[in-house]
Amino acid sequence: MNSNIDSITGNPRKAINKLAFPTILSMLLMFLNNLIDSFWVAGINADALAALGFISPLYLVIIGLGNGVGAGANSLISRYVGARKFEDANNAVIHSFILMVIVSIIVLLVGIFLLKDIIILLGASSVSTYCLSYGQIIFLANIVFLTPNVTASIFRAEGDIRRATNPLILSAIFNMVLDPIMIFGLNLGIFGAGLATVIASFLGFLLMAYWIFFKKDTFFKFSLSHYKRKLSIYKDILVVSLPAGTEEIIFSLVAIILNYLIVITAGVGEVASFTIAWRFISIAFLPCMAIGIATITVSGVAYGARNWSNFNETIKYSTLLSLAITLMISGLFFIFAYPICEFFNFQAGNLALVSRSSEILRLLVFYNFLIPFGATAAYAYQGVGSGFKSLALTVLRELVLSMAFAYIMGIYMGMGVFGVYLGAIIGMNIGSIFGFVCIWIFNLKFKRQFG
Repeated sequence: MNSNIDSITGNPRKAINKLAFPTILSMLLMFLNNLIDSFWVAGINADALAALGFISPLYLVIIGLGNGVGAGANSLISRYVGARKFEDANNAVIHSFILMVIVSIIVLLVGIFLLKDIIILLGASSVSTYCLSYGQIIFLANIVFLTPNVTASIFRAEGDIRRATNPLILSAIFNMVLDPIMIFGLNLGIFGAGLATVIASFLGFLLMAYWIFFKKDTFFKFSLSHYKRKLSIYKDILVVSLPAGTEEIIFSLVAIILNYLIVITAGVGEVASFTIAWRFISIAFLPCMAIGIATITVSGVAYGARNWSNFNETIKYSTLLSLAITLMISGLFFIFAYPICEFFNFQAGNLALVSRSSEILRLLVFYNFLIPFGATAAYAYQGVGSGFKSLALTVLRELVLSMAFAYIMGIYMGMGVFGVYLGAIIGMNIGSIFGFVCIWIFNLKFKRQFG
């Protein structure tokens, strides 16, 4: 035992606060990092910026795979910690890294043999040279993205949030500094942007490697001597990893479907305004994600310890904290929608774009209103090892209800683009409440068994 383990097995509120707020900071920095990437690449030419737009979703899929393996590792290790099975937890650490290496090899092979075909399939053949320059190094060096994400998840499982977040923050800062140097200083163009991302991520992991292999003061020991192959451990990790990784892809699909419905009902011009507004809706969701990641650890520990009181407190506090922060951010976006959209409008002087995007932002803030209820349910299910229930709730909330209502109200009922937005909001909120009802029923069953 150490102070970090004590902190996540004790008061759930303190544990969530300790884990969530540094994660929010690191996520905001990484989001800012994406904006800065776009800013510097736009300085090359429009084709390079378009190529970045095509490759970015593929890069996010790689990150999603790392987050998925990390979520599975976090969930299982947290449950072992709650049950005081520390030898099994150490064994799960090594199993997680072996799974990560397997995923990395698959991504590498895709990059070598299929990347060009994928680029053409995405409709990026006109900028394929730029796509390959940026994408090949991302795919070939994917291990430097997967490893820090999985390692950070293991640090979170032992309650060491400083070591989980500081290297990721360091990587984001390094990337911001290296981008202009690689792109313009060394005249490497868009390849330099990809190289900067790889180097920055690797430098962040070097700090993790120093703690693990040289300082050797981490709670879990990253040593093959703890490895005892158990197929059940691989299964338990994958049961959460596969759904968690798929959820990252779902978020991208939602944006694609909304774009399609918007084009049908309002034309291509509306997509530009929606894209600006959607960027801020994504920012408002980051605190929910960060608190949700903390919920995986704390709910997993409580479930492993069969401690209903702590599990119940985790569910309630995570939801209320997420809701309070989400409402505060949404309120600020509603009040200051116009100046916010004006500041981030890179097409100087296009007042119509600013005005329309601010109108959409004021409407879409209601999209996030009740999502803390649904997000808490999904992450709590991951924490207890029910990854496919988490995925089912996300699919129901994001794809089935939200997109179905958007289609019905926008196209079938003839309400146009306003109906698309309103339908998406209604479907999301209904799905979020349904998800919370499901996890609350689970909570009551847990109480009857161990309360």
